[in-house]
Amino acid sequence: MTDVRYGHVWRSIGPSPRPAATADEVPVVIAGAGPVGLAMALDLGRRGHRVVVLTRLDYIAGGSKAICFSKRSLDIMDRLGVGQRMVDKGVTWNVGKVFWKDRPDPVYQFDLLPVKDQRRPAFINLQQYYVEEYLVDALAELPGVEIRWGHEVRGVAAHDGGVSIEVGTAAGSYAIEAGWLIACDGNRSPIRTMLGLDFEGRIFEDNFLIADIRIKEDRPAERWFWFDPPFNPGKSALFHRQPDDVWRLDFQLGWNIDREECLKDANVERYIRAMLGPDVAFEKEWYSVYTFQCRRMARFVHGRVIFAGDSAHLVSPFGARGCNGGFADVDNLGWKLDLVLGGASPDLLESYNDEAIVTADENILNSTRSTDFLTPKSEVSEAFRDAVLGLAAEHAFARPIVNSGRLSTAISYPDSALSTPDEDDWTGGVAPGSPALDAPLGEGWLLGELGDRFVLLQAGGGATAPEGLDTIAIDSAIALARYGLEAGGAYLIRPDHYVAARWRRPDAAKIARALARAQGGDPR
Repeated sequence: MTDVRYGHVWRSIGPSPRPAATADEVPVVIAGAGPVGLAMALDLGRRGHRVVVLTRLDYIAGGSKAICFSKRSLDIMDRLGVGQRMVDKGVTWNVGKVFWKDRPDPVYQFDLLPVKDQRRPAFINLQQYYVEEYLVDALAELPGVEIRWGHEVRGVAAHDGGVSIEVGTAAGSYAIEAGWLIACDGNRSPIRTMLGLDFEGRIFEDNFLIADIRIKEDRPAERWFWFDPPFNPGKSALFHRQPDDVWRLDFQLGWNIDREECLKDANVERYIRAMLGPDVAFEKEWYSVYTFQCRRMARFVHGRVIFAGDSAHLVSPFGARGCNGGFADVDNLGWKLDLVLGGASPDLLESYNDEAIVTADENILNSTRSTDFLTPKSEVSEAFRDAVLGLAAEHAFARPIVNSGRLSTAISYPDSALSTPDEDDWTGGVAPGSPALDAPLGEGWLLGELGDRFVLLQAGGGATAPEGLDTIAIDSAIALARYGLEAGGAYLIRPDHYVAARWRRPDAAKIARALARAQGGDPR
C-alpha cells in the first residue's frame, strides 16, 4: 500500500518484491531515489555496473521541491541521456529581475548566460517529479540497475571489504553485502545518523512559505524577486513560472511563526491575492514552509560509504544550488568510482571528497551571503542593503552587489590534485580544474561530442595521443577562440567535462603523464 507520509503521489509504482534469498551481494547500492540517487544509478549503470537502488517510498512524490535546473546540470543530464526530455518539458529562462518596494520597474536585471553560442540555456524550470520520472524511465532500459521500491535501509555496518546493509520491507527483512554504499538519502539521512555522523554549519532564523499554484498568467519566463514589496512589507517574495500553468510563489515569513497556522489555506490565500490581485483565479498545487540552512559534513567519503547530495550538504533554496549541487556530486563521483570498480586504487575517491567539498563550500558561501542580504540581522545591515537597492536603479556599480540569490553556476577546482598545471603563459581559454565550455562543432555541439570518457581536444593536429585516448579535432572559430587554442595546441578533458591539462605544444609523454595524474596514478 502506498505510504504518503512524505508528500502526495505523482506516479504510483507499488512495492518491489522482497528478494528470495535472505542475503544478496551487490557491487554498488544507492540509498535514496530522489534525483541525485537516480542520476547516480544512471551514471554507473550506463558504464555497465550492477546497481541496486533502495528507497523507502513506493512512488514518485509530488510536492514543492527543486524546480530550477542550471545549464551545468542540463549538460550533465545530456551526458546521461535525459537532458533533451527535460528541456522539451521545462520552461527556459535566462533573465532575472529584482524589484524594490512599489517601484514598477526593476532596480536590477541580469542575464545568466552571458556566453552565447551554447546548446543549453542558463536555466530551465521543471518540477522535480518530472526529472525523477525521466530518470526512472531511463533506468528501466538498463538491465544492470534495479530500483527496489518500498525497501528501507534499517542498518549499516561498514568494514574494510564493503558494507553490510539491513533492508526492511513490508514482507520482511533481508541483508545485502555491498561493495560500496552511496548515501543519497536526503537532508535527514538515516545512514548519516546510523554512522554517528553529523552536519556542521548555520541554520538561519527565518522561515519562507512556498505556494505552488495553477493560474493562467501571461507573464514572461523570468525570475522576478522583490525586496520589501507592498504585498509583503519588510520582507521578500519570489515569482517563478513552471510547466503546466504552475507558478511558484515564495514569501518570507520571519522567524517566530506558527507553521501549522501559516500553512492553512485561508492564510496562504491572503499572500497569494496580495501579490496577484484580489480576484485572481487559482488552484492549490502544494504549500510548504522551510527554514534556511547552510551546512555540510566534515567529510563525504567514509571508507566504503560515500555521501552525495543533500545527505552530504545543505544550502538555502535561493540560488538553486541544492539539487544542482547534488548533480555536480554525481558528475564528479561516477567516473571515479567506475575506475575504482575496474581496478584503480580507492585512493582516487579522495579527489571526490576534496572536489565535492570545494563545490559545497562555494555553494554554502554564496547561499550564506544571499541569506544575509535577504534577511539582514541588524539595522546597519538593513541600511546597507536598502542603500545598495536604491543606488542600483541608477548606478551600474551597485548592481553586482544586489544579492537576491546568486544562481548556481559550474564551480572550478583550481587546486585539484588531478590537474596538471600550465607550463605556458596562457592569457585566455579554460584553465585546468575548470569545466569545459560548450561551442558549436560541425553540425552539433562540443560538449555533446565529449561523452563520458577522457578526450584530447586538438587544434590542427599535433602530438599523437596515447593508445585508447580518443581525440576530437577542433576547427570551429568559436571553439578555438573560447579555448585560446592555436594550431598544434591541445586540451585533455576528464569524463566529467573538466579540463585536466592543456598545452601549446604537447607531446605524447606530456599527455601520458597528465592522463595518469588525472586518473589518480603516478604522473612520472
